[in-house]
Amino acid sequence: MEIGFVGLGKMGANMVRRLVQGGHQVNVFDRSANVAQDLQKEGAKARASLQELVSALPSPRVVWMMIPAGPPVDETIEQIRPHLKAGDILIDGGNTRFTDSIERSKRLAAHGILFVDAGTSGGIWGLKNGYCLMVGGEKQAIQTLEPVLKTLAPANGYIHAGPSGAGHYVKMVHNGIEYGMMQAYAEGFDMMKASRYQFDLPAIANLWNQGSVVRSWLLELAARALTEDPNLDGLKGYVEDSGEGRWTVEESIQLSVPTPVITASLQARFSSRRENTFSNKFLSALRNQFGGHAVKK
Repeated sequence: MEIGFVGLGKMGANMVRRLVQGGHQVNVFDRSANVAQDLQKEGAKARASLQELVSALPSPRVVWMMIPAGPPVDETIEQIRPHLKAGDILIDGGNTRFTDSIERSKRLAAHGILFVDAGTSGGIWGLKNGYCLMVGGEKQAIQTLEPVLKTLAPANGYIHAGPSGAGHYVKMVHNGIEYGMMQAYAEGFDMMKASRYQFDLPAIANLWNQGSVVRSWLLELAARALTEDPNLDGLKGYVEDSGEGRWTVEESIQLSVPTPVITASLQARFSSRRENTFSNKFLSALRNQFGGHAVKK
């Protein structure tokens, strides 16, 4: 199948490589021409502009975007849309809020363009292992995309989750769960690190993946990270969030569905970015005021 691919970051570039290795013809564009040229050496076709990329594709044109969520997606859509025709398919594989995908689908439908939201999980390991794909949109578009989905995903690794927004909704919840799992692992290993014992943490992480009920790919990655740097001295404890944890919590509020673990894990990430906060100084001041407790200057 021939496809256009826009956005060649770590995920996007490896997805292109997997498609090329799977026998697909992939036309690529990125604001950084050097990245596109590098992929051309590996079998992709570098295009100098979005217009050139779309023009090179057979009908129905299929363009997959791996663009940061928010305005960059809308800007890219507005640049591509004039060059698309009714029946063409545009896919957003980034971490986009599902409500934005619903609105974009409606806008593009007015021009007869099919929009697909594809929640994509797999990180930098997807090239080797495949990408878990959670796809939303019209059945007609998904059927056209099936050869690409089968190549990108491992066996049984993609699902048509439902209409527009459904793919990004499932990916949002997926990432919310991921936040909670990561936080639980972090707290448990923190306890073992602070305990009276001199635990071999990489060995324990590896052990727990041998039949334990808490085994997971995240734990495999934890074992890898701890083996490379047992005390994690090379890192600062500053944890970003991509937005999907926030959207999960906001949606849980709208639905009145309690998500205490996911919410607490998101708040822990906020806390990681602040040092000597006013709130903690406030608590210290209050303890000193009511009980005369010692404070650290």
